[in-house]
Amino acid sequence: MSNPYDAQGERLQKLMAHAGVGSRRLCENLIEQGRVTVNGEVIRQLGMRVDPTRVSIHVDGMPIQIDQSLVTIALYKPPGVVSTMEDEMGRPCLAQYVEGRTERLYHVGRLDEDTEGIILLSNDGELTHRLTHPSYEVPKTYIARVEGAVTRGLGRVLEKGITLEDGPISVDKFVLRESAARNSIIEVTLHSGRNRIVRRMMEEVGHPVMELVRTKFATIEVGHLKPGRTRVIAGNELSALMHSVGM
Repeated sequence: MSNPYDAQGERLQKLMAHAGVGSRRLCENLIEQGRVTVNGEVIRQLGMRVDPTRVSIHVDGMPIQIDQSLVTIALYKPPGVVSTMEDEMGRPCLAQYVEGRTERLYHVGRLDEDTEGIILLSNDGELTHRLTHPSYEVPKTYIARVEGAVTRGLGRVLEKGITLEDGPISVDKFVLRESAARNSIIEVTLHSGRNRIVRRMMEEVGHPVMELVRTKFATIEVGHLKPGRTRVIAGNELSALMHSVGM
């Protein structure tokens, strides 16, 4: 990166405070303790001015978002909503849940129309690219109610991998939550972004999906979000998300 120093820029501790790191005094302490880097260089001097458009700031190795124009939002998508910001057929879409915002937001990946759960909306192009590009292998966790009684052996099968019409697929983690004669509840984590992958995978092994919820995307968990509700990702939660994709 280019030289971060800029006499006309903003004071480093002020930028950090605005980014939600903490009070101005706390930010000054972090700088003095050598816990802050600017473009990879440890900074210990107070009063340093930087151009916020040309620097990458990390605290204890974790990135902070200093561009106030960038926003990332977690939405609990209800079932029956298509994962687009505008739908030509007039179906319910994601835009209705962020109507009050002025930013031009884009959905980060997709969820099937029938699937509910966490989806991110963002105007941060670099973060969106990294979260959706296969090379970053971003994990997603789902809880599914499936038909029939699932045995624990199925987890070993799926972790080893099966083959679908578009190639092999495996899960990173499988948990059998509940098993009964008529239906079972499973939790799977995988990093594939292929279309309807959980539904197709479970269909292939003889346990079609009845209900499907994505509970976690990368480091972001549904938490207490209710269907149709949103929350802005900020502070430590945003830092962890950025860090998970190497920002």
